[in-house]
Amino acid sequence: MNYFVQLGITAVEMMPVKEFPGQVGWGYTPRYHFAIQSTYGTTAELKEMIDTFHKNGIRVIMDGVYNHCDVSAPYTAIDHDYWFLHDPKDPVWCWGPEWDYEKYDEKYKLWPARKYIRESIRYFIDEFHIDGIRFDAATQIANDKFLKILVQQIKQQARERGFGTEFYCVGEYLPDKPEYVISNGGPMDGVWHDSFYLKLRESMSNEPPKLDELKDVIDARRQGYQNITDVVNYQSNHDHNRLLVDLGKEYQLFDDEAFRRVRMAFAIQATSFGLMMIWMGAEIGEYKEKTPGIAKIDWTLIEDRDDNSNAINKKQLQYYKDVINLRKLNLALTSPNLEFIFEDECDLILAWHRWNPPIYDIHNQGDHVIIICNWAPITYEKYEILNIPRNGRWYEWLNNDEEYIVENNKLIIEDFKDHSVRIFVYQNSSFFPISNTTISTDRKHFIIIHSKIISIIGILLIPIILICLIIIYYFYKQYLKNKYHQETERCIILDNEQISSIDCQSNIQTNENDSTIKYQFM
Repeated sequence: MNYFVQLGITAVEMMPVKEFPGQVGWGYTPRYHFAIQSTYGTTAELKEMIDTFHKNGIRVIMDGVYNHCDVSAPYTAIDHDYWFLHDPKDPVWCWGPEWDYEKYDEKYKLWPARKYIRESIRYFIDEFHIDGIRFDAATQIANDKFLKILVQQIKQQARERGFGTEFYCVGEYLPDKPEYVISNGGPMDGVWHDSFYLKLRESMSNEPPKLDELKDVIDARRQGYQNITDVVNYQSNHDHNRLLVDLGKEYQLFDDEAFRRVRMAFAIQATSFGLMMIWMGAEIGEYKEKTPGIAKIDWTLIEDRDDNSNAINKKQLQYYKDVINLRKLNLALTSPNLEFIFEDECDLILAWHRWNPPIYDIHNQGDHVIIICNWAPITYEKYEILNIPRNGRWYEWLNNDEEYIVENNKLIIEDFKDHSVRIFVYQNSSFFPISNTTISTDRKHFIIIHSKIISIIGILLIPIILICLIIIYYFYKQYLKNKYHQETERCIILDNEQISSIDCQSNIQTNENDSTIKYQFM
């Protein structure tokens, strides 16, 4: 399972859940496209799980395998060449019978494979209320014309069900290219940003990274992508080992050295242009190679232990929580604005600026975040970063919110460890989030005292405002009452003694049995 985090929204991506051969597997050779894998549970239980996700504000993206199916799928035996290509498009990348989306039935006036897959997706949207689809092996489908039509149809169906424009379709294109996304005329809302994965992994090795190539994937607009949702960035997924495993296997990096590089990769991922995806287990530092067999998450890694032997795993989880919290709260990291402000090829330092336009900020400050990375094999005792976009107070996220004063657009960092990231948040009037890490005592007291003062003022203002409203209402009623009495003095119903004093033309009707005189204006 993968986790998406973007724009304050969390989503989970389920690996394929359609019935496949055997009891244990990944689900990428589906046999029945309308049945749930029986070893996972029942249809009702899947619906309940998705409903529970939704109740907790989590969306669900389903992994859909629409390039091929298992050799034992019923339609392969009924009429193979009616539904599937006779020969695979690419024998090297072939996992089973491939759907023939160009097959047209003149008799029934339809495309059999297209109709079947479309009905399968319709079933999962209508019955299970999924929020998106990941198209597995989209490169091998090799039919963008069909995919464009299909995506448009299912997004329309989702809108009719009340999902709005938020139904998300992402394609696994290897290699990824900008022409595959809707913003560039392609079929998908977004693509798995595989080039980001490759360059990020390379930069975590012992070899000096190529900063220009890293900049291309950190800011995907340099590759031709346009929107935040065009790319899904990840440091690992189910097709690969977790980064922690590869650091140990390939580079013999373990313990704090390896964990620090994983945290660096995650911070880069979270602050880059695009959506963010996490492969489950990475957040707790699980060291387990990928396997098609049973591989349950080891939650004991973050349980309380008397000997505190899993302190490094708990630290890893807290780091992930803090970075995710920053990304969800700070609009600078979900805006399209990203600019590289400092780089040094020799020192292997790269810094970029993320900011949010000050649309709602009356002080015209906006939200600003600075990310500074050190790929050098050494720790810098003191390092100067130039071109900081704003002078004033900046606070270091994840490090007790330590305060830094930037003057002349220069920031001085101390104890800048190798293969680490420093994140700085600009203190402004519109937004300054406090991280989950322990903050300094003075700042904590400052925040608590001011919060209490604001709360007390708010509590006192409410009754004062209510009293003022009551007083205003009372005087307004008095005003209306006085005005009414003034008008009634000129009332058209008069007693007999006042008739002689009226100076105007009139008709008078008198009732002998009634002393009241009715007066009618001419």
